[in-house]
Amino acid sequence: MRGSQIHAPEVIASGMAHWLMKSEPHVYPWGRLVEDGSTHWDGVRNYQARNLMRDDMSIGDLVLFYHSNCKPPHVAGVARVCKEAYPDFTAQDPSSNYFDPRATPDNPRWIMVDIEAVSELEPVTLPELRANPSLEDMPLLRRGQRLSVQPVSEDHFKVVCLMGGLSGIPE
Repeated sequence: MRGSQIHAPEVIASGMAHWLMKSEPHVYPWGRLVEDGSTHWDGVRNYQARNLMRDDMSIGDLVLFYHSNCKPPHVAGVARVCKEAYPDFTAQDPSSNYFDPRATPDNPRWIMVDIEAVSELEPVTLPELRANPSLEDMPLLRRGQRLSVQPVSEDHFKVVCLMGGLSGIPE
């Protein structure tokens, strides 16, 4: 299914932001997003990542779906933000792994967005990303960069998509 389109024939459009979102494949893999069509991106418990989702993500923004905590870590596909920030209900569910006793309906503390699958990529591994000089300044590749949600420049987004076999990206 290399480079196959799930929703949109063209994945880059001017005026939108681009992101990388990390998921561990044993928790929520790319294939499950494809099966589900869309999902809520819950469990983010880092204030900086939360603020990016809350303040900067918009419907239509594109996302590199990144499998972390696996060998090798890799970009598996492209997703799109399909619902803007809203309270993360898992923070108020005592049975959830993401429960936060300080989260309340009046002060939910944590938020989530919804994403939908757009296109599967041929896996682009972390070593391949590191070896590409065009990606030298990509936040993912910086020392100490561990955010589960991070911005990606349009140029870096295009390079990663091309590396993953996605064609038809306008210059």
